[in-house]
Amino acid sequence: MSKDNQAQPSTPEPSSQSESSASQKRTKPRGPVMRFFRWLGLIMLALILCATALFSYYLITAPKITESSLSAENATRIYDKDDNIVWSTATENREYATQDDIPDGLKQAIVSIEDRRFYKHHGVDPIRVGGALASNLAGSSLGMQGGSTLTQQLVKLSVFSTSSADQTLKRKTQEIYLATQVEKNYTKDQILDFYINKVYMGHGIYGMKTAADYYYGKSLKELSTAQLALLAGIPQSPTNYDPYASDTDITTKRRNLVLQAMVKYGALSQDDANQAIAVPVNDGLQDISQKAQDTDDKRKLVDGYVSSTISEAKEMGYDTTQGGLKIHTDMDYKLQKKLYEQANDASALDYGSKDLQLGATMTNPDNGRVIAQIGGRNLKTTFGINRATQTMRSGGSSVKPLVDYGPAVEYLNWPTYRTVEDKKYKYPGTDISVNDWDNNFMGNMTMRSALALSRNIPAIKTLDEVGAKRSSKFLTGLGITTANLPEGSAALGIPISSEQEAGAFGAIANGGTYYKPSYIKDVITSDGTTHKNKVNGKQAMKESTAFMLTDMMKGVISYVGTASEAMIPGLHQAGKSGLVAYDERAGMPDQAISDAWFTGYTRSYVLSVWMGYDQPNQTGHYIPWDKQDLPSKYYKEIMSYAMRYRSNTDWHAPSTVTKTVRNNIAEYEVKGANWSNGGLPSVASMNGTGSFDSDDSSDSSSYSTGSSYSTSSYSTSSYASSQYQRRETEEDQPATTNNGGDAASSSSSASSAPASSSSSQVSSSSSESKKT
Repeated sequence: MSKDNQAQPSTPEPSSQSESSASQKRTKPRGPVMRFFRWLGLIMLALILCATALFSYYLITAPKITESSLSAENATRIYDKDDNIVWSTATENREYATQDDIPDGLKQAIVSIEDRRFYKHHGVDPIRVGGALASNLAGSSLGMQGGSTLTQQLVKLSVFSTSSADQTLKRKTQEIYLATQVEKNYTKDQILDFYINKVYMGHGIYGMKTAADYYYGKSLKELSTAQLALLAGIPQSPTNYDPYASDTDITTKRRNLVLQAMVKYGALSQDDANQAIAVPVNDGLQDISQKAQDTDDKRKLVDGYVSSTISEAKEMGYDTTQGGLKIHTDMDYKLQKKLYEQANDASALDYGSKDLQLGATMTNPDNGRVIAQIGGRNLKTTFGINRATQTMRSGGSSVKPLVDYGPAVEYLNWPTYRTVEDKKYKYPGTDISVNDWDNNFMGNMTMRSALALSRNIPAIKTLDEVGAKRSSKFLTGLGITTANLPEGSAALGIPISSEQEAGAFGAIANGGTYYKPSYIKDVITSDGTTHKNKVNGKQAMKESTAFMLTDMMKGVISYVGTASEAMIPGLHQAGKSGLVAYDERAGMPDQAISDAWFTGYTRSYVLSVWMGYDQPNQTGHYIPWDKQDLPSKYYKEIMSYAMRYRSNTDWHAPSTVTKTVRNNIAEYEVKGANWSNGGLPSVASMNGTGSFDSDDSSDSSSYSTGSSYSTSSYSTSSYASSQYQRRETEEDQPATTNNGGDAASSSSSASSAPASSSSSQVSSSSSESKKT
């Protein structure tokens, strides 16, 4: 063999290398593909495990469903402090229908329209669920609800909210699970029985037996096919399918749909269905107008209180449309009734006009619990405007202890005898003067006198010295927030509600602890669990501040104070009145009043009262000057009634307060505190001639600590002229329009001067024109 032949490679060798190379090329892609499928498998496994864990969690946390919850009436009830029902979503006591009470025709009608495979499934209908899921994926809001069987609807009514917003995947999963459990433990007839007694039938009626009696005055077995079909169709939408509606077309269509469904189900022949369809939908209905009127009258008595209670329940996370809620409140029904009667009985007070409105809130100062509240007079509908809680109206001078003098005592340590000026004054940087109703100036006076006589210029100057930030801090501690820092005209009024004033004055009454006004003591859910509503107080001011404010405000309710009509002989009480006037451009009579206030308190109760018109700028919608005392008179009637069996306890100075007698008046100051008098005389008090004297050290008690009420510090001889007696002296915020006419509000109360008038505002400040 030649060398050439030896060097020549064998034939198979290159072939082998070529095949090996081709094989490598073929197998290289398998690595990424295999890895992709492995990762995909792992991801799917992880998703399955997560989904399994999630659904297991849903099932573990599902609410318990019992026979009691299935059979319980699906109504929310509100109770007073004595556990008496004062309001319920049910207007009639439910009559429970047993299986013997329920005719086959009603069962067939319900099954035909709601769940045709009811007797075949085990709580869940896969066909309906599939359709519902398809709707959900398509974005329909009905997706999570459309697949519900009768059993699922029963579960939903028993332990879940009926709101469409709550139909989440979690709720739907739990609903399906509980439905299967119900099917295991109860027969089909029992489930239908629960459903028939649970559903809402409109007009505050729960259960079809109760509805039969309410609507027709008959038992279920006495109803015609047409009437049974009507009842079977109502639960899907009780409001839309109301047989008493003025337009019954939609109700008729629903009833006829039920009848045709019965034909399709085989429960009714077409001839029988046609005969029933020919019957008017309102055939056989009773006149329920008197029943509705009686129910409406009872509800109006507690309307404002219930409205606030339901709002608080929602804030706590409860849906009052959910079945079986028992809400216990602190309502004192006797006082609630007294507030209502005093507001609506024309012979009780001379209100002058039936359109004059009122909002009032009464609380327990020791815990902030609201014990009575009304949201208006001569109510035409329930759950309308609650004027006790609306914050659209200026509080006028009733807020001076909160905006001006309270912060001065709290942060500047002003004593009750601190000298303030009542002299000519213009808002800084403007040519706008501040006046009182009498257009007079009383010179230097004590803070006590300025508050008792509700002088405007001392209040504005006090706020100026306190500063907007301190004032805002003080208000915030009392649960009151303002859109802007309180400056200038805010000293004479800020938007506020009677509920807010009751809470704020309650802190003064109890020694400085603020409790947010609350209505609910506890809520018992359908499973029997009691959920307490604990109200925690917070220190809003020093005990010394609270005492000194109270001692000064005792003078407001005196023979010469601005709220003498609120005086109850022998009773230890304090308070503050407030008026809001119109600007000349409002076109109202001289000294017309837009808003009138009085908030007063004892050691047992706080009562805040507002009066005014919903549309204050309409012709004739004003409070005449001679009726400015209506809130004080209303307060007097209520508080006299409330305090009949309560201890008449006076306030006592805390150890941090020192008493000093000046000009025969017991004054108070914070012990050891340093404070500035702004270069004015350290003491000033008005004597019987109308001038001011310096310190007089003779000892005289300002108020009696016994059972009889003393007015020695504010006797009629203390002031020069009777013109200061029994008259509100502030010139507060103007009435303004609201572009919609619902209510007036104060104008730019946070500005350093009154806001200029605009198209939506009748006036800028009453302090420059009218004398209120």
